[in-house]
Amino acid sequence: MKEAGEKIACLTAYDAAFARLADQVGVDLVLVGDSLGMVIQGHETTIPVDMEDMIYHARCVARGCRTALRVVDMPFMSYASPQQAITNAARLMREGGAQMVKLEGGAAQVDTVRHLAEQGVPVCAHLGLRPQSIHKLGGYRVQGRSEHEAVAMLEAAGALREAGADLLLLECVPGLLAAEVTANVDVPVIGIGAGPRCDGQILVLHDVLGITPGRAPRFTRDFMAGAASIRDALSRYVQAVKDASFPGPEHTF
Repeated sequence: MKEAGEKIACLTAYDAAFARLADQVGVDLVLVGDSLGMVIQGHETTIPVDMEDMIYHARCVARGCRTALRVVDMPFMSYASPQQAITNAARLMREGGAQMVKLEGGAAQVDTVRHLAEQGVPVCAHLGLRPQSIHKLGGYRVQGRSEHEAVAMLEAAGALREAGADLLLLECVPGLLAAEVTANVDVPVIGIGAGPRCDGQILVLHDVLGITPGRAPRFTRDFMAGAASIRDALSRYVQAVKDASFPGPEHTF
């Protein structure tokens, strides 16, 4: 799809019903995100989510999702070493039905990504705003604004790809930087709050449906507004990603 210039529509899901619906409306990739800690469990961050939570929800999604690529987040401190990452990735694939695992981090995760790739585990690397590191980052802030941060992110993206990452996700990154990362790696780059020039887009399901607790992030759009049904809202989201009408300038940093 990247080579053909076709936009990739991605969405989070946490249960079989919504995973099935995502398949039906043409979502290309479903992420079982540790965002479930906030939108399903009611926590303030993703940090309380553990492996048992991820396996349970991944298993539910696998029962409903048969077409879209199933990606599952590795939760906080489940990949602190390469061996721990291999053990937990194996659990997500064996017990949760994951087809790819996602982990947060830049250059520090290169060795872990390499070890996973060598064992045949497909990996999505997550750069930019990393919710599991929110206390280290000091808040939910755009990443890569300074020249130093931008250079470091570009270098990390290249190193992660060289180590074997099959997919990159950029969260809350300036649009120009995201476009440069996308142009400089040969694997798909999925954006969330990273502008329109990534290869694809992902949003949290609850943001798409306009039911996010509290204030919705700036980079989201309520697709339920004016929609006839939930199915219609998700179809509108997929179409907006495919025709590049979402995200717009108002969603870009």
